[in-house]
Amino acid sequence: MPVPGTVTEYLECIRKSGLVPEDRLNAELDRQRLERVRHEDLDGFATALIDAGLLTKFQTKQLKLGRYKRFMVAGKYKLLELIGVGGMGAVYLCEHVFMKRVVAVKVLPLEKLSDPSNLERFYREARAVAALDHPNIVRAHDIDKADSLHFLVMEYVDGASMQEIVARFGQVDYIRAAHYVAQSAVGLHHANELGMVHRDIKPGNLLLDRSGVIKILDMGLARFFNDKNDNLTAKYDDKCVLGTADYLAPEQALSNVVDIRADIYALGGTFHFMLTGQSPVPEGTIAQKLVFHQTENPKPVTEFRDDVPPELLAVLERMMKKDPNERYQTPLEVAEALAPWTSEAIAPPPDHEMPDLCPAVLTLMGHADRIRASVMANRAVATVTGYRGLGGNSSSKYPTRGGPQTPNGQNVRLDEPLGQGQVPTARNTHTTPIASPAKLGKESVELIGAGSKTELIRDSSPKLGSPGQRSQRHPDRPLVLIFLTLALVAVLSALAVKWFF
Repeated sequence: MPVPGTVTEYLECIRKSGLVPEDRLNAELDRQRLERVRHEDLDGFATALIDAGLLTKFQTKQLKLGRYKRFMVAGKYKLLELIGVGGMGAVYLCEHVFMKRVVAVKVLPLEKLSDPSNLERFYREARAVAALDHPNIVRAHDIDKADSLHFLVMEYVDGASMQEIVARFGQVDYIRAAHYVAQSAVGLHHANELGMVHRDIKPGNLLLDRSGVIKILDMGLARFFNDKNDNLTAKYDDKCVLGTADYLAPEQALSNVVDIRADIYALGGTFHFMLTGQSPVPEGTIAQKLVFHQTENPKPVTEFRDDVPPELLAVLERMMKKDPNERYQTPLEVAEALAPWTSEAIAPPPDHEMPDLCPAVLTLMGHADRIRASVMANRAVATVTGYRGLGGNSSSKYPTRGGPQTPNGQNVRLDEPLGQGQVPTARNTHTTPIASPAKLGKESVELIGAGSKTELIRDSSPKLGSPGQRSQRHPDRPLVLIFLTLALVAVLSALAVKWFF
C-alpha cells in the first residue's frame, strides 16, 4: 500500500491492518467529533490515537509507511513494540491475543537460516532458558515455528539494561552496583548448579526491572558442560571466539570450553562498567581487546571516582584475576563477598531510568491507572531524589526501602502505581507518600537528599483539602476571630451608650 498522506488514507491503512477493533476506532472518532478536535496533519492524528491507547509507537511508525501486514506471529502474538535488535535476531514486545498478556518474542531472521549453526544455537538457547527457573533469569514460555519463521517466547521485563542505564545516566552508586552484581551472581549460581555456563555476561544482558530486580538475558551462547549431547561447541564453537570482547575472560579467548569462572570474570568487567561508566577495554580492535585481557589490567576505579570503599574494590579485583584459580570459584562466593554492602534493601530504580511505555501497553499490563506527572502538575510535590549516577553530580545516599514511610509508619514500595496520599513530581520519578489531603497545610515539602542530611524545602503548592476545612497550621484561628468580633461589639456598645447619655 502507498504511504498514506492524509488522515483518510491513514484510517484505511489502520482498518486493513486489523490492529484496532472497528467499534473502538469509531468510538474514538466520534469522541473527537463531539469534542471538535481538529488535527492539522497526519502526525497529530496519529499521536492522538497513541494517546487514546489504540495504537503503539511501533505500530504507528509502520502504518505511516503504508505497512499494514505481518503484525501477527503464528496467529496469536500481536506485535506491539520493537524492544531491540541483536546479532541473533530482533526482540518484540507482543500481546498474546487470547491470554491478554504481554510477552517478549525473539525472532530468528530468515537470512540466518542459511547457516545451520544459527538455528541450532537458537534452539539451544530455548533449551537453556527452559531448564532454568529463577527470579534473576528471564524465563521462557514457548518456542515455535510459523512457516519458516522460528521464534522464542519469553517473559517481558519492564525495565532497561545496565548498558542503557549507564550510557544515559553515568556511573552507578556503588551500593546499587553491589546489589545488582550480587543478584546476577545468584542467578549464575542457579545456572551453574544445573551445569550451565552463560559465556556472554555483559551490561547489555543484565536487565533491571522497575522493582529493582536484575534478570539475566540471552542464553544464546550458553553451554551445558554436563550434557554429552550438547555437541555444538565441538561442531561450531571451536571455529570462532564466542562472547563480547570487552568482557571476555582471558581463557575464553583461547578456548570456548570454559567453566563458570569465565562468567565471574565477565561479571567483574560489568561491575567495573557500572562503577566507571566505561568497559574494562574501551578502545582498540577486537584482537587488541583480546590481547589486553591476557596481559593488561583495566584502569583502576579510583581514577574515575574516590567514594568506593577499598574492600569493595578488592572484591572487583579478585573477580577479574587473569588466572581462574585466583578468582572466586563460584558465583555464590561473589554474592557472599558483597554481603557487607547488600545486607540492607535499596529502593527500586528511579522512574526516569525505566522505559516510557505507551498507554496501549500500560493498559495490557494492568497499569492504565498509572498517573502521569504532566497531568498532576498542580498538586503538591513530595519525591525522593538524589540518586548517584545522574551525570555523576549527586553525592547523596541511595534511599533504602526502609526510609519512606506512610503516616502510620508502614514501609512503602516506591515502584507501585500512585494512590491516595501520594503525589507525583514533574520530573517523572518515583513518589513517596505524604500526609493525606486532610492533614496537608498550605505548604508541602520536597525531600531532597543532601549528603547524609535530609533538607526540607518549602514550596508554594496550593493547599489540598475540602472547602471550609480548618487549617492544620492555625487550628485556633477561628477562636481568635470570635474573640476579636466580641471585643469589637463591646466597644461599639460602649460608644453607643456614651452617645445616647
